Amino acid sequence: MDINEAVAVVTGAGSGIGRALACRLVVAGARVVVCTDIDADAARATANLIGSKASAEVLDVADQAAIENLVQRVESAYGRIDLFVSNAGYARGGGLNLDTDQWRDMMEVHLWAHLNAARAVIPGMIARGGGYLLNTASAAGLLTQLDSGPYAVSKHAAVALAEWLAINYGDQGIGVSVLCPQAVRTNILGKPSGRLSSQKSNSNQAAQDGILSPEAVADDCINAIIAEQFLVLPHKIVAKYFANKANDYERWLNGMRRFRDRLRQKRNPS
Repeated sequence: MDINEAVAVVTGAGSGIGRALACRLVVAGARVVVCTDIDADAARATANLIGSKASAEVLDVADQAAIENLVQRVESAYGRIDLFVSNAGYARGGGLNLDTDQWRDMMEVHLWAHLNAARAVIPGMIARGGGYLLNTASAAGLLTQLDSGPYAVSKHAAVALAEWLAINYGDQGIGVSVLCPQAVRTNILGKPSGRLSSQKSNSNQAAQDGILSPEAVADDCINAIIAEQFLVLPHKIVAKYFANKANDYERWLNGMRRFRDRLRQKRNPS
């Protein structure tokens, strides 16, 4: 995709990966970047950081009508949306102990938000000859998240949706990339729960292979969009882990159980 003169929308742009991506898109030549976040002040701060090529919008990505309304207003104001970055997300630890509503909330943000964005923008993109989606998932969507059942499940679903969109709309001019990082240095590092705009939490699991800066991850995303590369792996080792999982699932499951036990021992040494 040619980012030059593109009209882009970035969700979760108030901090972290979203903010870094919004800034990098302008450097890459985007004509305008609409910075959205559930936190109005954070969205405005990002837009102010960028300058005249950015605007700010409050957006709760769990609200389908709000996404549809945003898309209509952006298309009315700028004539089109060339790139939609569905990036907002949050962290929550737990598993079977969590209420079903807590699982559902995470699915709303990590899956249905991507689906609602695709529904809202793809028809117009096709009519105009093409467009691009960048969906933020996680390495947890290819592997797992030991300390969070809903995070692991919702991120797997996000990867599956991105795959499906790429297969079914690629020949109609729709490019799709899915971002699957491990730990990234954001303002929710170390916070196990809460409805926040940034993407990646720092669990002990995710941080084993290093913590990357949001700017480094954004650079990888920009390169992937230009190259129209589906899978974006800022932590290259994830490709090896994913291959190991596919090659011998039973061995991988046993290995993850051992990994879980090692992490527990580190947290609670006897």
